[in-house]
Formats: sequence, structure tokens, C-alpha cells
Amino acid sequence: MRVVVTQFATCSDVRENLAACIRLIDNAAACNPSIIILPEFCNTSPWYVDQNEAWNNALSIDGDFLQEISEHAIKYNCYIALNVTIRRDDSRDHNNNDLKSNISVTTCLFSPCGELIYQEDKQQLAKHEKTFFVHGNEASEIIPSDIGNLGFMLGDDSMTFAKARKLKLKGASLLCNTINTAALDQCTFHDPTRACENRVFVASANKIGNLLTSNEYDVNSNDYLLSNHQQTGVGQSQIVSPEGKVLAKLDHNEEGFVFADIDLSSLEKEDNSKFRPDGTDLVKQRRPELYQTVSESAQSCDNNLVPATTNVAIFATYKSNEQAIEDVCHYIINNLSDIIQLPELFFIDDKNIINDIEQRSLLESLSQQLIRQISLELRPFQYVCTSLIIEGEHRAVIISKNGLFATQPQLHFCQRYQWTEIGDQLNIVELPLEQGNIKVAMLTADDANIPEVVQCAALNNIHVLLVPFDIQEASEAEFCLVSRAIEHRICIVAATREKSFSSELKHDRNVAKTHKSTGIIVNITTDSELLSQWKTSKSNGYISQPFIKYQHGKITKAVIHPIAADSK
Repeated sequence: MRVVVTQFATCSDVRENLAACIRLIDNAAACNPSIIILPEFCNTSPWYVDQNEAWNNALSIDGDFLQEISEHAIKYNCYIALNVTIRRDDSRDHNNNDLKSNISVTTCLFSPCGELIYQEDKQQLAKHEKTFFVHGNEASEIIPSDIGNLGFMLGDDSMTFAKARKLKLKGASLLCNTINTAALDQCTFHDPTRACENRVFVASANKIGNLLTSNEYDVNSNDYLLSNHQQTGVGQSQIVSPEGKVLAKLDHNEEGFVFADIDLSSLEKEDNSKFRPDGTDLVKQRRPELYQTVSESAQSCDNNLVPATTNVAIFATYKSNEQAIEDVCHYIINNLSDIIQLPELFFIDDKNIINDIEQRSLLESLSQQLIRQISLELRPFQYVCTSLIIEGEHRAVIISKNGLFATQPQLHFCQRYQWTEIGDQLNIVELPLEQGNIKVAMLTADDANIPEVVQCAALNNIHVLLVPFDIQEASEAEFCLVSRAIEHRICIVAATREKSFSSELKHDRNVAKTHKSTGIIVNITTDSELLSQWKTSKSNGYISQPFIKYQHGKITKAVIHPIAADSK
């Protein structure tokens, strides 16, 4: 099937906006699409002088605007998805601007026969949208069609994991995402993450042009428009594969369309349900019962006792067994980092050996030796995080000067460690540092790839997530961990042994390359003066700007700001 995403500007004139929709549909039809996806608010720009203007811009469900769209779906024998504002009452028989009309923000899907086969009202309204629109209450559904199982996201839905996850579990294989944003967050981080973590295609259509039609804009509102000079839709409409590869993208904010040919059939076959590189089934890996409760002791640390900064380091030795332990000890002696993050089972080069029970017994003894040796070299208020084999289980651990400080059993099954028992509780650890205390959680193996358990950690008010892992796909560090840090406003320190992957995340499809993937440090802060050491080429255009350091070589150091993490 061929998917088309579009982008264009709208204004306060509904007729001009209809003309823009038809122009893009006519242009896109030249490539013989199966489905054309238009942006959010195709009929309007949702900034109004008063309630009357909002009503006048809204559409009747059986009016000329949507009838034109229906006729073009028939004309080009394709599905058309778009988002518009719809009058849910027959009339507005007053001019009282204090009374909000019954207007929904609705995604509509027309079939090739011109039938309106699906409507979904927006549930999560932005701050300014609540003034003029009513939110929907109906659960999102998937639409089985002759081109595949379709799911719909709109607005900020892709900024968090929940909506995409629900649609995936219902069987969606293509998520059609209609947005209207001046920020780069969704196209850069969240869209690829939603695709990767659910193994679905994501097709996003965004607006360009001025997103405001009113002079009444509060620059201090903390809404998703970023500042007075950043009120222009960024475009960047794109189609992303289940591996996070950008298949097609309008890498600008000019009117146009782009398409990609995709195959949904393989995603909808039961025998293709094992998606992780090691064969782990992503859906069966989930443990809903684990995500239902938040620790009763989930309290924030006193902000007066939370340090403004914490020195962290990723250390990745290239040695094995006793030599790897000695390498880490040598690093500790010569460095003052508060938290030293090591990869998952950092001292084992060939992890295939752990499938042998006798080898695991030897490695468990080596794990105990490791704790003893490392603890002897640590200073007060200094810690090492990694994963070890303890009591026959694979666990993340924190080691202090006094020995084993905290442990976290692996929480989700994965084929690499099918021999281990999995734990039933996420442990939240209060970590004393010289300048105060921080709350941390540890996730190892595939656990940090499960967005639900990261959310559990965030709801327990952690400041830092420590991740000793073994990277299986480039998207884990490229998108997923970054997206989770942004979504939950937590710092993340994740270490892995270096791996090489094909360059399928790169935009240059004409050259086959490999690139190295490693761990990552994601810093969240609200104080730009604290960021002198953090350099990023993407310093503008984001709602929540993450500051990233990728693991490089043996040693990667950074100063993170745990106090900036939101207390839930």
C-alpha cells in the first residue's frame, strides 16, 4: 500500500482552507495513494477572538466541506483522513461569548466509496483549546480495512506512550497521526519511539504557516507554542517504519506531500509476533499487573535536600572477567564521579556462556568477588551501578563503599536471560550523596524498553533512572530512552557495550553503512546557565529540550541536574 502525508497552512477563512485541502489531495493523487493523511485543524487555526468565531469556523458533519472530501475519496479511490472542528449542535442561537459551543476536534476517515467510516473526537485538549472545544470520551478503536488495521492519533497523543500502546494492543499496524505544532519534539523523538516500541508504522501530517489567527496569545502560558517568534508550524511530515527508519519526510516547513510504500500484512500475522532481535515477543513481554500500583512510599525528596547537580560517568571496559574488574577499580581510584554506570554484566564478553548452568555458577562467584573489590575502592557517597548474577538471578545492583547497597531483579522476560526468575516489584532507592539525596530506579535487560515500567518509576518521583543494558537495536539509544526522559522529566544514565548496526535510521538510503551504537546520558534541566558543558545542534524549536551525551570510548562524564526532575 502507498501512504501519503501532507502539510499546508490554514487561515481564518474556511473556504480557503478547503481549497488548500483539495489542492493537496489533487496533487497527492498523482502518485496513486492508498491513503492520504491531512493535518490537524484542516478547516481552521484554533485561536479565536471569541466563541462566535470558533462556531463560525467549525463544520457541519454533513456540510459542503466534508462532502467535498468525500467526493475526492471517491474520485481517487483512496482513503482520506483529516482532522477538523465539528459543530455537535444544530445551531448557536445566541451571541453570548461566555457560553462555549458544543464543538469537537474530530479526526474523520473517508473510505474509497466516500463513506465517513470513522470519527474520533480529541480527548486531550491543549490549554487554549479547552476554551473553545469539548473533549471526547469514547475509547479509541482500530479500523480494519482492505489496506490494514488503522489507528488514529491526534494533537499531543504521540508525546506519551499510552495512546499508541492501546492501539497496538488492539491490533493497529499503521498509526495515522494528525498534528498542528510549532515544536520539533514529535517528529524528532516521539514519532520514531512510538513506532519502535510498538512495532508499527507511524504516518504524521503536520501544519505549516502561522498557527495563530488571534492577537490574544499569552507568551507565558507554557502552552505548546514556544515563544513569540516560534508560532509557525514546523511541518516535518513523515512516515516512520517499525524499526524507527524514516521512510519519507518533508524535511522543511513548506507546502507539499511525500509518500512511502509499506506492507502491513507481515505485522498482522500471528507468526510474526516475535519482534525483538533475540526473538522476544514484545506483547507477551508486558506484565500489566506490575504497572497497576505505585509504591505506597512514593514521596518526593525534600527539594532542599536534592542536589542541584550530580557527577555521573559511563565506564565501558573492553576487558573480561578479573581483568574487567581491575579495570573498573583503576578507574574508581582515579576519578571522583558520584555515580559510575557500567553496562549490563559488563565483565562478560560472550554472553552465550551464561546459558550453561555451570558457567553461571562460576560467574555468580565472580559477581561476589566484584562486589568486594569494587566496594574497597569506592569513597563515601560514591556508587557503581551494573547488573550481576546473584542467587541464580539476573539483577541490577548498586554497590557502595559498604558493599551491596541495593538490588533490582529483572522484571520482564527476555530470551537472552530466559534462565532467570523475574521480579514482581520495582524498587525505588534513595541514594545519599554528599550534597543531598536523590531517588533512583534501576532497569536492566529489556526493562527500560517497556514504557509502562518507566512510567511506574516516574510516578514514584525518581530523579534519575539507571540503566545497565546490552543494546539490541540502535533505536533504543537514538530515540526511546530520550523520549522517556522527556515524557517523564527524569535524567537517564544508560550504559552498554558498543554495538554496530546498519544505517537504517539514517536518511541517506543510497549508501549502505554501519554505525556504532552505545549508551547515553540524558539531562533534563530548566536552567540554561547550568548547561555550559552540554552541546547540542538542536537548541531551538523544542517544548522540552533534552541535553544528550552519547557514550563514547571507555569513559563518558557529565553533570546532570536531578533537582530539575518533576515531582509527581
